[in-house]
Amino acid sequence: MNSLENVFDTAFTRIHEAQKSFSNQFKPHEIGIIISVTTGIAKVSGLPGVGFEELLLFPGNITGIAFNVDEDEIGVVLLGEYWHLKAGDEVERTGRVMDVGVGDELLGRIIDPLGRGLDGIGSIETKIRLPVERQAAPIMDRSPVTVPLQTGIKIIDALIPIGRGQRELILGDRQTGKTAIAIDTILNQSKQNVLCVYCAIGQKASAVAKIAAILKEKKALDNTVIIATKGNDPPGITYIAPYAATSIAEHFMETGRDALIIYDDLTQHARSYREISLLLRRPPGREAFPGDIFYIHSRLLERATHLNKKRGGGSLTALPIIETEAENISAYIPTNLISITDGQIYLSPTLFELGILPAIDIGKSVSRVGGKAQLAAYREAAGNLKLSYSQFEELETFARFGARPDEETRKIITHGRCIRACLEQAEFAPVSMPAQIAILLALSADLFDVILPEKIPGACHALCEAAASIPKDIIESLKTEKKLKKEDREILIKIADKTLAGFRNISE
Repeated sequence: MNSLENVFDTAFTRIHEAQKSFSNQFKPHEIGIIISVTTGIAKVSGLPGVGFEELLLFPGNITGIAFNVDEDEIGVVLLGEYWHLKAGDEVERTGRVMDVGVGDELLGRIIDPLGRGLDGIGSIETKIRLPVERQAAPIMDRSPVTVPLQTGIKIIDALIPIGRGQRELILGDRQTGKTAIAIDTILNQSKQNVLCVYCAIGQKASAVAKIAAILKEKKALDNTVIIATKGNDPPGITYIAPYAATSIAEHFMETGRDALIIYDDLTQHARSYREISLLLRRPPGREAFPGDIFYIHSRLLERATHLNKKRGGGSLTALPIIETEAENISAYIPTNLISITDGQIYLSPTLFELGILPAIDIGKSVSRVGGKAQLAAYREAAGNLKLSYSQFEELETFARFGARPDEETRKIITHGRCIRACLEQAEFAPVSMPAQIAILLALSADLFDVILPEKIPGACHALCEAAASIPKDIIESLKTEKKLKKEDREILIKIADKTLAGFRNISE
């Protein structure tokens, strides 16, 4: 009997211990149901614990972002080909927000906002992933903009300078050369140790391929990441593109490096957000845009900054592009972007039609920060250039009425035409800093005024080649000194005078 009791006691003890050590391995799992699917949007029921902007998983490995979290249903923005989805399909939570792979592995690649390669080279493996939506750096972590970002475009570097960490808007009508300015700036960064991110929003695939070919030909693609969405992509993909691109660029900034990001263009981004908002039945406002259209761009561009030394000292410069209609810069989206950014470069269709390229309207363009970061040599060489050019434009308008100008007026008009001719520049041909300063000094010394207008482009090209012979100590001095030395100025003007001697008008 005792032995039987011992057996029972041992069995009960084991059962009791097993009950104590038992833990339920099953966890509650939320599954929702698709109610309806429209253009890039799905309405989902269920999923009571879902959070705003949480990533949801649909059949076929399609993801979506929870945009409207209402009491009875969830409005989801779909990220991918959604044609096979139908009402009744199951939806699962992922418990995370939308993120993208970042790192040096992306340099030289063309990807979509989800991090998938579009260049046919193969898949991309990154060690780090960052959310596409991130908080901008706090004001205490920022430093003033003090270092110039050389674009290689004479008219910008001289008159509308951009600093590292600045946000400079590029705007103008369709086909006026906005993208060309952005690509020229990228080409000039390969020698400036600045990493570039080009975000093509809703562009033609052929246009993106052309830009990639230009960058590859000029050996600038290895320094650049291209994030592209096509015009026929779902609106959700187009919407997240600039945020994903900014996270990639932010990673470079947070590792202590300088980065440049181009958004080409935010007009398409605003339209995609308007489409999403209208499909989600959000109340429309001016021009049918939702009320928070300003916020989606302000929180994007606020992420561009110059970090202080404690945060690594990196910088992110943003060049957003906006398309205007019929030269109307006071339209809704352009005025929003002008108020967010630190200045704008306006491209005039009138100048473009006249063949004055780049077609930058100096009167409507401004840089609110870059002047403080501009090199001292530029400030001295181009000190009164903007004023002289403005006077010339005003006098040129009056001269068209057939009035006979006096000698002083003729000199101003001649000098203004020389300024215009010297500031013209071909596409994809950035000019080095020493060559730009040599040209500006030659302009200030009136060395171009005795050259026939048709010879000025050749004279500028010859001066750019001659600038390669400028001593290295002078180039370093131009980069570092707080004032242009008198002896350096004299040497540069002497080089310019000698180079331009063969182009002078003999009758002068």
